[in-house]
Amino acid sequence: MKRSFLLFLACFALLATSCKKTNNVVVPNETYFIDVRANDWSTSDGGRTYSASYQMPAIDADVNQNWAIVSYATFGGGVYEQLPQVYNGIAYSYTHSVGNITLETQASDGSTVITKPGAFTVKVVLIPSN
Repeated sequence: MKRSFLLFLACFALLATSCKKTNNVVVPNETYFIDVRANDWSTSDGGRTYSASYQMPAIDADVNQNWAIVSYATFGGGVYEQLPQVYNGIAYSYTHSVGNITLETQASDGSTVITKPGAFTVKVVLIPSN
């Protein structure tokens, strides 16, 4: 009786830990780089907020609605920080719509007038989603 119980436990453990084979399909993301120039920035509120817009044809209606769109900025040294981000007291963020991505900056308190942002690089990653 004890042997059959141990055999049962061994079989149960084997069945409980067996793996199910799945066929995962990996769809690669798409990565784009934007070289933001200092003269790309404009303000409409006296310097409290600056924005810079860029055409991105890769963001079609399906991508805009269904994919993940994430952005990273590098301010030098090859270190990318995900947006939104506060860097040196300035808040960096972005929005996207069909065919477009817009970067925005403002003081971290949201009301202080800031100096026009300089140049940096933004990495935009489009990630398919089901």
